[in-house]
Amino acid sequence: MTSPPRPPHTHPVSPLHLSHFTATSCIGTGLDDTLSALREQRGGLAPCRFADVRLDTWIGEVPGVDDVALPPALAGFECRNNRLALLALEQDAFADRVREAVARYGADRIGVFLGTSTAGVLQTELAYRQRDPQTGALPAGFSYAGTHSPYSLPGFVRAYFGLKGPAAAVSSACSSGAKVFASARRLMEAGLIDAAVVGGVDSLCHTTLYGFGSLELLSDQPCRPFDADRNGISIGEAAAFVLVERAPEPAPEGAILLLGIGESSDAHHMSSPHPEGLGARMAMEQALASAGVAPAQVGYVNLHGTATRANDTAEARAIHALLPGTPCSSTKGATGHTLGAAGALEAVICALALRHGLLPGGINTTQVDPALTVDYRLASRDQPLRHVLSNAFGFGGSNCSLLLGRATGGQ
Repeated sequence: MTSPPRPPHTHPVSPLHLSHFTATSCIGTGLDDTLSALREQRGGLAPCRFADVRLDTWIGEVPGVDDVALPPALAGFECRNNRLALLALEQDAFADRVREAVARYGADRIGVFLGTSTAGVLQTELAYRQRDPQTGALPAGFSYAGTHSPYSLPGFVRAYFGLKGPAAAVSSACSSGAKVFASARRLMEAGLIDAAVVGGVDSLCHTTLYGFGSLELLSDQPCRPFDADRNGISIGEAAAFVLVERAPEPAPEGAILLLGIGESSDAHHMSSPHPEGLGARMAMEQALASAGVAPAQVGYVNLHGTATRANDTAEARAIHALLPGTPCSSTKGATGHTLGAAGALEAVICALALRHGLLPGGINTTQVDPALTVDYRLASRDQPLRHVLSNAFGFGGSNCSLLLGRATGGQ
């Protein structure tokens, strides 16, 4: 195997405190539902019945999204993606915790950095069906900026909380919801903000479903990450949010900390990863180095694990080279691949794993591919964890790894 270039020497950086977090996906609305689904190995995938889509595939649809009503003052943001965002924001008292942070720091000292791949493109799809038959003009009420634009999501969240600090959308395919943590950390280290709302939201739409269908990447059954007979992905939707602040010193017992971040770019192919997983390995190495954590200290890896032949093979090679024997699994068998939200959703799953001492097993997989030489866990089990790594690797080789840890007396 070709050895990747060594990452630049990285000094450990100050950790960030994941002071509050929440997640909503097809396995649950809020943390309690999500945790119980992981413990019970209960998936949320079902045959595709979304809108008028006719594809032989399974999806992870969040119930109740169409029943969510945005505040009248924010009607310009009306779309499925922002309704899903609001549904998630109102779980686990997360919105209350953000408002408390505003009172502590001031509205101009809290940033918003959110990942998405398609934002509210569904709203544009619906608008095109309502074009004027003579002129082709879109409906007068259609707002590209408020719905379809990637910035629609952070713009909505910023407006919902009345925040005035820096805000940005990250749209780097499937690494988006992880890379936002790096955006927040950079601005906090620069002294421009004191806290940030980070996360990711992606919702179902025709473009995503038919797009991945045209690439022949959709499975005709619930996806089976790392399975010998894996044959493609299951698309899901999700919203996950984290309030990150500077970690107190010493961090209180049990605090969930973001210890390290690694980012890399394969620059290998438009859609396929480097076959040896070199960019993935570099991202993981950088995350560990920036945290000052040795590979042997990692107790669990939440794999990107999309269940495609190429992606799982490349990631397995990177894991085998850097973290041989480390327990790992992909939770996409339960949630589906939530695209731009995946990095944030799985970071929250890792935070739950740390908080509750749970090593989540990968569901749907029955026969782990013997060519993938990793310690892939099929059954969830209780196990105290100190450090976990969460991988998010996107189209075109945009890679991000997050190293999270649980404080134990004095850290």
